[in-house]
Amino acid sequence: MSFTVPASRVLRVMPAEQQAGLDPYMAQIITNRKSGLSLNHIIGCPLDCGYCVRHFWGNFEQKIPQLLISTPEAVEMLTGHEAFRPHTTPIQLFNKATDPMLPGVKPHTFAVLQELDRRGHTNLVLIITRFHVTPEDMATFEALRNVRVTLLFTYSGIRDDRVEPIAKTTTTVDSIRTAARLRRRTKVILYWRPIVPGWNDDPATMAGVLEVGRDVDAVVFTGYYHKEENAQYLRDLGVPVPYGQDFQRRKVLPGELDARVVQAWRDSGITTPLFRKTSCGVTYAHQVADYNGHLGVPQLCDICPLEQLQRCKAALRAPTEEEFRTALESFGYDPGTPFLVEDGHVLTAALGEQRRYALQHELGYQVWEVAHPHVPAAHGRALQGYALSTEEQEQLDQARARLTAAARYDDD
Repeated sequence: MSFTVPASRVLRVMPAEQQAGLDPYMAQIITNRKSGLSLNHIIGCPLDCGYCVRHFWGNFEQKIPQLLISTPEAVEMLTGHEAFRPHTTPIQLFNKATDPMLPGVKPHTFAVLQELDRRGHTNLVLIITRFHVTPEDMATFEALRNVRVTLLFTYSGIRDDRVEPIAKTTTTVDSIRTAARLRRRTKVILYWRPIVPGWNDDPATMAGVLEVGRDVDAVVFTGYYHKEENAQYLRDLGVPVPYGQDFQRRKVLPGELDARVVQAWRDSGITTPLFRKTSCGVTYAHQVADYNGHLGVPQLCDICPLEQLQRCKAALRAPTEEEFRTALESFGYDPGTPFLVEDGHVLTAALGEQRRYALQHELGYQVWEVAHPHVPAAHGRALQGYALSTEEQEQLDQARARLTAAARYDDD
């Protein structure tokens, strides 16, 4: 390897016995998520966000970031992964178990970016943060010449510091303004999340968040992971938590709340585009078509700028059955996996999320799992606040029957 993190900035490596006790998902250094192939070889965060996903994997109490492996090893693991394609695969850095701009983590963030850049990779790279981004940091981002970086600043407008201790400061807002002022090649997105009833859905808070997003490249909004672990943590702090005991595998953002967010944006007068999906905002900022093929769900796109709709329409093409099988084989997946190429998506069975996302990024076309019904109006979110219409239920039942028949045919 041709690069190193300065010795004075290298984090402590987590002891082997501690690594052995990690939740299996936390121990995975490379995972494929919908927004990109995700590199997470650093675990630990002191920011104490009450809704943090680390509650789900029993890691919330680890406040000091630690390495699982060295950063040079992590880059080799990333670029050698079965799902990595130079110039094509979107990448996320440290989006699962730490913040990439924490003082101890930041040198590793820059080391990964600089090595990918040195190798000439032009992949989109997503950096999700709520911490300090300084003019010096922006100069480092702007010095990159190949990788296409997007800074997604998580900012919710939540004022309750039991939910977000960082809410007591202006850290995130100051960082957004610094990055927006100094960006040239780097793109800047206000990541408006989580939006939660009773926490930050009042008109004044919504208007304030949108005002912060006036000068960025895009605003992306989404809901809250309502799971037992983080809900219990918040309730123990005395924080009112909506949605009761109806815990969900997907983020919750009911249709009524979605509509109010969109209306608040329209009423705000800002010209910054608003998007429901991360990849939509990122690709708009870089002026390329959405790598997740969300135009296959046109209800998602009723707020998208015309220029982005045109890009996505020009790029959206259903794979042939032969092309889909070739893609399965190229990733080392079972080419006998049952699937159906349908309007706007490919319907699969038992492929698993990580494999589906790899195929989706490769093909630029939605890949769905029949076991998890996709309700168009819900936009891939939890179904709380949505329901399948009679027609949608019939379509889903018919698709399941066709997929079952296809699986039997393959077995024969």
